[in-house]
Order: sequence, then C-alpha cells, then structure tokens
Amino acid sequence: MSGLTTHVLDTMHGRPAAGVSLRLSRGGEPVAAAITNQDGRVDQPLLTGAELLVGRYRLEFDIGEYYRDMGVVLPDPAFLDVVVIDFGIADVGSHYHVPLLVSPFGYSTYRGS
Repeated sequence: MSGLTTHVLDTMHGRPAAGVSLRLSRGGEPVAAAITNQDGRVDQPLLTGAELLVGRYRLEFDIGEYYRDMGVVLPDPAFLDVVVIDFGIADVGSHYHVPLLVSPFGYSTYRGS
C-alpha cells in the first residue's frame, strides 16, 4: 500500500504526542492538514497512493503550541516553535512514513515503515 503517513513522539514525556497540529505542502501549495490523535498518529493517511506524486514535500508541526498546551514553560521565543521537515518522494508505488521524535529543544526524523 503506497501513501504518506506520520506520527509524533514526545521524548520529553516519553509518550505519543496527542493534539499536534500539522500541515503538508507540495511545491509550496497546501495539500493536507491534520491533528495527531491519542497515539500521536493522524487518523487517515495524509496522502493515499492515488494522491502521491513524485516531488518535494514539506511537513510542518506546531510543536511550540503543543508544549505550551501541555503546560511546559518555554522561553520567548521558543527554541522550537514550528518543526519543518523537507523531504522528497521518488517512488509513488512505495509507502512513506515520516515520524517525528521531539522535545522542546531537539528533534529527529527518519523514513519509517
């Protein structure tokens, strides 16, 4: 099954990050928006296989807002407010999963399965 999915893990608290707002764009044009569920995942794929196109994509995660909503006191301005991941899709027949592991002061990502 091809498509694009994501999930967010809150490494500060050691749990899935529920309630993170995120946006997906392709070539600067908005494609999808979602909010993570209790498992830190988006309920539906951001793109299905039929919608997946070869190209450059950007995921933007509202991490500062998430931590403020959790009651975490952040500096002003926050070190990480919006985490941006730019990535490419070369094979529309493949599944792309882009997880985000995040704290108020750092993050990592990779191509998951």
